[in-house]
Amino acid sequence: MSATARPGARRSSGAHQRGEALTITIYHNPRCSTSRQTLKLLEELGLKPNVVEYLVAPPSVSELTRILKMLKMTPRQLLRKKEAADAGLDDPRLSDEALIKKMVANPIVIERPIVIKGAKAALGRPPESVLAIL
Repeated sequence: MSATARPGARRSSGAHQRGEALTITIYHNPRCSTSRQTLKLLEELGLKPNVVEYLVAPPSVSELTRILKMLKMTPRQLLRKKEAADAGLDDPRLSDEALIKKMVANPIVIERPIVIKGAKAALGRPPESVLAIL
């Protein structure tokens, strides 16, 4: 699955060292050291992921819902705690649907980086955790 071309998003085709065609996408924040380390790890493996700077080009509600399913996580599990509290998203009365809409509107609250390959996704915390889906 490739990310849709959006302003501020860097795109490149994915290819595995053995020449197999792969599409890998990373939802990336270049200001985040863990996100940079995860991208570097992918590149060191010879992969060229589609890079989506999700603060500039946030996922849609349907994209984030799909990503959460692939991660097998709830919206609350994908929230950055401090940023969510600052944005008022730590209210336990918020439904999953309401949280997802607010996460899309305030993408800084989404934990990062997220790496997607096919129907699999992994949160790059720590960066090596993405190796499980490659």
